[in-house]
Amino acid sequence: MILLADSGATKTDWCIANTSSGYTIIQTEGINPFHQPESHIRAIIENQLLPSLPCSTRDIQAIFFYGAGCIPSQKGSINNALQNNFPQATFSVESDLLGAARALCKHREGIACILGTGSNSCLYDGERIVRNISPLGYILGDEGSGAYLGKRFLSDCLKGLLPDRVSNEMLDELQLTAADILEKVYRQPQANRFLAGIVPCIHKHKAIPEIHSFLTDCFSDFIRRNVLPYHASLPVSFTGSVAWFFQEEIKETLASLNLTTGIFVKNPIKELVDYHLRICR
Repeated sequence: MILLADSGATKTDWCIANTSSGYTIIQTEGINPFHQPESHIRAIIENQLLPSLPCSTRDIQAIFFYGAGCIPSQKGSINNALQNNFPQATFSVESDLLGAARALCKHREGIACILGTGSNSCLYDGERIVRNISPLGYILGDEGSGAYLGKRFLSDCLKGLLPDRVSNEMLDELQLTAADILEKVYRQPQANRFLAGIVPCIHKHKAIPEIHSFLTDCFSDFIRRNVLPYHASLPVSFTGSVAWFFQEEIKETLASLNLTTGIFVKNPIKELVDYHLRICR
């Protein structure tokens, strides 16, 4: 029996699977060792994951954890938390980007992209990531992500770059004033989650011409800064909630830049289960 995790800033999807009886998916708070201390990561596992497991921890033989922030220097806290709770299991902690590449491309070459609360991309050779343009987080980068869309949208509203009829209607719907926005962005924690929380409203109004133009502009920023520099004529595939719900706008943007669209996967966890179970067999 294996346990897989696909973790982003907002949530972690865990999947317990074996070759004979299918799988069970459990959702917990997002885990990111770059932003969370080991004590908090342990608390998530102990208080949210373990009570929901349909089996004993002793039944789990291998753990594959793919997560945001899982760079080599930050893996230790997740390694320790897993080892503390699953002492009999072997485990592997890798970046969410490698998870996305394995889910989207399997053993084929391609460009794999994540568009969720944050964003990332890589050039994948069918086995490993051969190049990655640093996403730099929602302040310096993360173009095309939920946090980026929220940031750009609120900025455009407050700077008067969207028509008043559009910005006023949407800010009223969100029940946000300029003071509220500045408070939540600059004084309250996890501003990236607040900004990404604007996206459902943007999606609801995406048929408005000015919002459509706003979206294709944002996705053009992502592609120009995070895909074109790979200089590779390969399909560009996407995973993540933002990519899933804005497929048409992304496909339009890719076509305008003469790029080949690959596949879209809302959530990579099931594809990763298939990837690892095939290896186990």
